[in-house]
Amino acid sequence: MKVVKSKPQAGQAPRDMTAEERLVFLKDLEGAWPDAQTELHYTTPFTLLVAVVLSAQATDASVNKVTPALFAAAPTPQVMMQLSEEEAGAYIRTIGLWRNKARNIIELSRQLVERHGGEVPDTRDDLEALAGVGRKTANVILSVLFHQPTVPVDTHVFRLANRTGLGRGKTVEAVEKKLEKVIPTRMIRDSHHWLILQGRYVCKARKPECWRCVAANDCLYPDKTDRPEI
Repeated sequence: MKVVKSKPQAGQAPRDMTAEERLVFLKDLEGAWPDAQTELHYTTPFTLLVAVVLSAQATDASVNKVTPALFAAAPTPQVMMQLSEEEAGAYIRTIGLWRNKARNIIELSRQLVERHGGEVPDTRDDLEALAGVGRKTANVILSVLFHQPTVPVDTHVFRLANRTGLGRGKTVEAVEKKLEKVIPTRMIRDSHHWLILQGRYVCKARKPECWRCVAANDCLYPDKTDRPEI
């Protein structure tokens, strides 16, 4: 019986990296982003949770522009839950889906107070039960706040994992599970920051800037780009 090999999807590496290749690639990124952390501004677990919820389908930069005034007005869930949707929306109307997000941050604040004494919970089930909190948001909170070995997969991480061969998958959850399985334990918590920043600033969606990528030699992407002519 003839075995037919599936072709890689467009923009995808032809195969997954080996363990040795993966380690070299991640060390490249570690060297490029040694102090990597979330670019969202926050001061407490609650403000991080709200900022991550607001960042869905919005840039971190756009969220950072609206949260100082929002958090000055409502720094705790006890205060946030007292806002009307119109009041909360007035602070965040410059970001995408602001009406739904205003509703969600008020509701999740109420849920935190009523279910968790105003504290951000440290389990996936409890986090995902909060308004506006999906799997990626829960993973960010578990990783950043509670130092759990999760790899939050956003559009940048999904693209980079598939494009480079770090960990290919057809869905966000498939990529997440693969990365959590294959990334060395000591690198798991920091790796998603490296991947996000690399995807945001170098391995861009429309056209990767391979000529200035520190990991270009160790990446399996077959269609690397050359430095543009001036």
